[in-house]
Amino acid sequence: MSEIEKTIKISLVVPTYKQEKVIIKEINGLYKVFKELPYDFEIIVVVDGFVDNSYHLLKRLRRPNLRIIGYQDNKGKGFAVRIGMLEATGDIVGFIDGGLDIDPTSIPMALNHFLWYGADIVIGSKLHPVSRVDYPFSRKILSWGYRTLIRVLFGLRIRDSQVGLKFFRKEVVEDVFPRLLVKHFAFDIEVLAVSYSRGFTRIYESPIKLSFDKASSIVGGNFRRAIFNMMWDTTAVFYRLKILNYYNKSTSERMK
Repeated sequence: MSEIEKTIKISLVVPTYKQEKVIIKEINGLYKVFKELPYDFEIIVVVDGFVDNSYHLLKRLRRPNLRIIGYQDNKGKGFAVRIGMLEATGDIVGFIDGGLDIDPTSIPMALNHFLWYGADIVIGSKLHPVSRVDYPFSRKILSWGYRTLIRVLFGLRIRDSQVGLKFFRKEVVEDVFPRLLVKHFAFDIEVLAVSYSRGFTRIYESPIKLSFDKASSIVGGNFRRAIFNMMWDTTAVFYRLKILNYYNKSTSERMK
């Protein structure tokens, strides 16, 4: 272990919704991965609504460095991630979608990329050359279309913005996350677009292992509705960013 590694603390936020059947298995898997890494760490689970037994199961789980946050009403992934990220104390702060779709062994690769590049942000990418993804052709077409739109609207030269595995420097979290508004759809693109506009441009992609057989957290039950909502929220982010200049305003100005 290097002297630098000894001083680094990693915070990982896990937003969860209706995952009582898998959440304990997921947290145990994350602990197994982090115990093999040379970093201090904390795991923050945010239970996005008391709609099942997830919160009570987690509160009974005796793990060091585990923090459980929960609230009554479901507010969406973006809200849950934002709450957890702002509570984090690590030097590098990230989140991973709940539901076991993303293999936790993707985390060490993301952290290695982060330190190697001196990144502001590292994002998991289905399109990284060495990613292992069971990725249907229809999803590839949709991903290509959305990626093209993102480049046109925001100038982001990334191949995949939507994977629920991302790590940020603490400074990025402190500057960007209090400015965010999207609670449900297009949260991932909002955080990347706002970060880029705020000068955090060192964004790199890392490989992931993902199985769409378990991808319950990727798209909700109504696929067409989900696509519409994502497009609507993406357009709203563009309007706030490029027209209103909302994200660069001071806290008092944003509260008006």
